[in-house]
Amino acid sequence: MENHLLEIRDLAVAYGGVQALWGVSAHVDEGSIVSLVGANGAGKTTLLKTIAGLNRPKAGGVFFAGKKLSGMSPEGVVNEGISLVPEGRRLFARLTVKENLELGAYASRARPTYKESLERAYTLFPILKTRRTQVAGSLSGGEQQMLAIARSMMSNPSILMLDEPSLGLSPLVVKVMFELIENLNRTGVTILLVEQNIYQALKISQHAYVMKTGKIALEGSGEQLLADPDVQNAYLGSLE
Repeated sequence: MENHLLEIRDLAVAYGGVQALWGVSAHVDEGSIVSLVGANGAGKTTLLKTIAGLNRPKAGGVFFAGKKLSGMSPEGVVNEGISLVPEGRRLFARLTVKENLELGAYASRARPTYKESLERAYTLFPILKTRRTQVAGSLSGGEQQMLAIARSMMSNPSILMLDEPSLGLSPLVVKVMFELIENLNRTGVTILLVEQNIYQALKISQHAYVMKTGKIALEGSGEQLLADPDVQNAYLGSLE
């Protein structure tokens, strides 16, 4: 059996009496960018939240470097090396940029390297250093998204999970955001990406999964899925 950095095995998740995931199996290899794409309500965010310890599965499991994560607290998952940038950013709007970054280093694994992580954040996102004393709520949408990513990076994750990082951003800023994601990946961070901009997501992904009504409907390399007629018809319209 191959050794995958992150492995999801036969995962089933329900909210109350409503099942959201049905026997989902997927994997993420170290150093890769993997995308989860599909329509709204397909189960993509539920899957990320379950990996992050925010949902408890009713069946199946999540394994990171061979260790079972299912049942662990969200803080425990962060301490193992997985960090989630949630949809909508969830910044502390009245705190400064630097204070938001400090809160990203709350996990015990992050504290010893706080200074180095802060410098790394400022190197990756120079605009944040310029804005470090500004309150987060005064930043532009693109800057807020950069701050949300930088805050998650403060815990030194091996895997960074991004939920809709381009949501609500202008086309120009979306382009910059995908370049930043690729740049992060080049620094050694494995990326698991949920993204409505399916064309851009598949373009930068080594592997991808198409989710439909809580199940994996299709998987392959980003290139394969971009060329797949079913994917083109369902999600890409006339995009070349």
